[in-house]
Amino acid sequence: MASPDIAVILDNSKELDKLRKEQDEVLLEINKLHKKIQSNPEMVEKPGDLTRLKFLYTHAKELAENEVNVSSMLLSQLDTLIPSGQPGQQRRRIEGGEQKKKRTKADSDIPRVSPSMRNQLEALAALKGEQVAARVTSDDADKDEWFVVKVMHFDKETKEFEVLDEEPGDDEEGGGQRKYRLPYSRIIPFPKRNEPSGAQDFPPGRHVLAVYPGTTALYKATVVNPHRKRKTDDYLLEFDDDEEDGSLPQRTVPFHRVVALPEGHRQ
Repeated sequence: MASPDIAVILDNSKELDKLRKEQDEVLLEINKLHKKIQSNPEMVEKPGDLTRLKFLYTHAKELAENEVNVSSMLLSQLDTLIPSGQPGQQRRRIEGGEQKKKRTKADSDIPRVSPSMRNQLEALAALKGEQVAARVTSDDADKDEWFVVKVMHFDKETKEFEVLDEEPGDDEEGGGQRKYRLPYSRIIPFPKRNEPSGAQDFPPGRHVLAVYPGTTALYKATVVNPHRKRKTDDYLLEFDDDEEDGSLPQRTVPFHRVVALPEGHRQ
């Protein structure tokens, strides 16, 4: 018959196995939701989907922390059952156990990155050399300012972009090219001109963020042209605050210079 100590160890082993299975299930749910959002970007505008994704990541973090706690408990319980042996052997065993605990703690300090998140980081890093839309103003600014910039580098650790404003406006201080270091949340990739199938299709009446013709600045606009037959067709837009002679002129913008309007946009 198993001793009480062994019985407790077996129970903890079962708990550890259960935690790992739950983690696999949660990661599977996260991956499914990521694919769903990637295949239909309009879902990002639905708070329910983002709330669900946040809950899944929070739950995955809790499960990972519980796994570390149970693993540490099992290590301690096993240490109490291993015979002490000779003094020299005891010293080596303790040192090995301490190193294992330190290693376990160090591993627990490293953020767990799911395969989908790793793929996302790789995709962001692949934007190097590409032009993207970037919000260069801070969160507490009175209004958002978006410009077309070139990606110089993406830091996977800090999740920050180093970008270059190649054509600053005449009112910019210095008048020369300007660099920014921005979190990835302030960057929106443009649709690829040679891959129109991956571009989002905005229906008439949809508010978007688009490059104003003849500039490198992006502003809020409304899609006014009938449903486009092809994704490569230009958009016909009416930009906010672009009034001429009492009406808003309709301006043509290429599809690869139009992106979804960020939530909470201020203009």
